[in-house]
Amino acid sequence: MTRQDLINFINEHPWAVQASVSDAGAPQAAVVGIVLTEDLHIVFDTFEESRKCANLRQNPQIALVIGWDDAQTVQFEGIADEPKGAELEHLKEQYFARFPDGRDREDLSGITYFRVRPTWIRYSDFRPDPANIYEYVTGSDAG
Repeated sequence: MTRQDLINFINEHPWAVQASVSDAGAPQAAVVGIVLTEDLHIVFDTFEESRKCANLRQNPQIALVIGWDDAQTVQFEGIADEPKGAELEHLKEQYFARFPDGRDREDLSGITYFRVRPTWIRYSDFRPDPANIYEYVTGSDAG
């Protein structure tokens, strides 16, 4: 599997389960709509009153699972931030291209956007025996 195969796989899956940790150390998960950028960053929106927003502002470490059908999945771990200014506008355009209804949410009170920069990515294909498992990113400066 090449980097482009990984990009294609993630782009075929508009939804991911994201996991974060509360300030009390409790795990919390939610489904989010995702967009993958050309830098292998993931972008999603949420509301400021959501648990994930509070969690990520306190502890920006995040994990996402992408694709759980057909025995194939990507585990994507990274550091989340909330881009601002021109950078945010560029990311929102990519997000809206995939999720046009995001433009309607953009004007709602409390909407915010997170970008996840990968620290570790693993693609697993459990269809063959033994499974094919590829790790793509290590470190904190991927993409």
